Amino acid sequence: MPATNDASTKAGLLRRADLQSLIDALQRNDYRVIGPTVRDATVVYDEIAMVDEMPIGRGDNQDGGHYRLTDRADDAVFGYTNGVQSWRRYLFQPRRTLWRAKREARDFVVEPETEPAPKQAFIGVRACELHAIEIQDKVFVDGTYTDPDYQSRRATAFLVAVNCGSAGGTCFCSSTDTGPRSESGFDLSLTEFLDGADHAFLVEVGSERGAEIAADLPLEAATGADRQRARAITEETAASMGRTMPVDGLKDRLQQSLEHPRWQQVADRCLACSNCTMVCPTCFCSTTEDYTDITGQTAERQQRWDSCFALDHSYLHGGSVRTSTAARYRQWMTHKLAGWIDQFDVSGCVGCGRCITWCPVGIDITEEAAAFSGDGVE
Repeated sequence: MPATNDASTKAGLLRRADLQSLIDALQRNDYRVIGPTVRDATVVYDEIAMVDEMPIGRGDNQDGGHYRLTDRADDAVFGYTNGVQSWRRYLFQPRRTLWRAKREARDFVVEPETEPAPKQAFIGVRACELHAIEIQDKVFVDGTYTDPDYQSRRATAFLVAVNCGSAGGTCFCSSTDTGPRSESGFDLSLTEFLDGADHAFLVEVGSERGAEIAADLPLEAATGADRQRARAITEETAASMGRTMPVDGLKDRLQQSLEHPRWQQVADRCLACSNCTMVCPTCFCSTTEDYTDITGQTAERQQRWDSCFALDHSYLHGGSVRTSTAARYRQWMTHKLAGWIDQFDVSGCVGCGRCITWCPVGIDITEEAAAFSGDGVE
């Protein structure tokens, strides 16, 4: 995994015209390059081979239950904020086969699924998403039990972070201390400078692997002024965020408010559709399903993403534990913002704002949290 960075001493300038060299260098090192591209009128992460496949000159307009791509007045490569996907789908797969079984005579032979981990490079990882990956490391690698598939994918992943030059309409990472600047956890970090013909990226190195790739790029020497400029960009981004999460004391207030009437108030709006958990970069709920072919000769067990908003997720013999939408919303929010701290010593929210943008009815987690802090409507 990437080491803590020493970006203050290792940096260089990469001209926009040379950005393709980064993709080329990664491919020469046998990485499958995953980056931002446009599909179905949204920014998604997918395999790319050319810079021209990226959302050049595109921005976005986001609010509660609202997402629209926009055209920018410049040629920014990373002018968007967050698209619908997070990087977790490439580390914690949405669906995978755990094992297969084949009938032989009067018995079954079980064959574990041992697919080798792909060597992947992620371009465009925001600071909030770096924190989300670190949180999932705690869940899948650092705890009592290790997920071998996640561990192998994580160990080979090369992370190219991008510091945010603008805040999205639903971003609030500055209040959760998870952005908008990437301070650690990356192999390389980019800050985009937009000055017409002087379009360039400040490249900062965060690991030995990053240094090896950087050595293969046509970098120019970076100055102290370049570093100051990069920091000023993210400071301006932080100052422009319109939402905040009232984190001080929130854990205790939520855990002491399990019978608060606000849970039913939000449940009256919530569709229990699971959108918030599907787009969240830190959620990790899963379930298993067994399949048998029509001949009865083969069977397999698959793991797939699940959601605490699903009625069957809390099913025990005799029925589900959380039968109401209010109970399921309370479980999601109190676990995310309070229970995670007890389990993993960190909040499960990184301030990316996806759950607000992609909620069909525009429920705002920062507004709901404020309702328990005395800063909102009770």
